[in-house]
Amino acid sequence: MVVVILLLFIPQTAMPIKVFFSRLLSFSPSEIAAEKRVVLDSYDWDLVGLDGERTNFSTSEGKVTLINFWATWCPPCLAEMPSLQDLYDSYGDRVDFYFVTMEDAERVSKFLEKHGYSIPAYIPMEEVPALLKNNSLPTTFLISKNGEIVMEKSGAANWNSSSTRAILDTLLSE
Repeated sequence: MVVVILLLFIPQTAMPIKVFFSRLLSFSPSEIAAEKRVVLDSYDWDLVGLDGERTNFSTSEGKVTLINFWATWCPPCLAEMPSLQDLYDSYGDRVDFYFVTMEDAERVSKFLEKHGYSIPAYIPMEEVPALLKNNSLPTTFLISKNGEIVMEKSGAANWNSSSTRAILDTLLSE
């Protein structure tokens, strides 16, 4: 135990250890009860992709959407990234995915390439909509076609779980 604690003080070993424990403690996120859901009041939000192409979140209005706020330096973010990539691989043609970071596009591109991720990453060009603001990383929102926030999870989660997939399938069929 003392060795593990000492290894946490060495940057080269601290990150993998933190990611491992975050992944170990990641569970499937919970759905928000229907009566407690809030509806996104604004889809007007400008973002820029890593390729420099600007987009507005309003293109996702009326669609099932997943938004993940993350960073390359965040161990819980890195812990959940493989499950999010798997989810994107399965649903990327039917669900709008936004992986939003405040980091430099070049740094994010290098990170994604190094790890073999093909997720669509964006950098916000303006303030995040009020209902999507959160000071924790990672934070993920799953939004229904009618704008209801169906899931909101701060911290690492297993997004590629059967329960999450069932919720997505239900939202897509509505």
